[in-house]
Amino acid sequence: MPIIALLSAVFVIGFEQLVQWQYGPMGIVGLLLLTIGVKARNPACSSIGAVVLALMVAAPAL
Repeated sequence: MPIIALLSAVFVIGFEQLVQWQYGPMGIVGLLLLTIGVKARNPACSSIGAVVLALMVAAPAL
């Protein structure tokens, strides 16, 4: 079981670094809000995080 937890932690940290490298600090804020909202079952927080990430991804097209 500890191996799965270690691999999960490595994947999450790697994904966060990828988001920060690609989208900057606002990408991390959006990902953090989305994650907290999903874990806490708070639709407002998760919606705000999803909108922030969507704007970060769609900004070059706008």
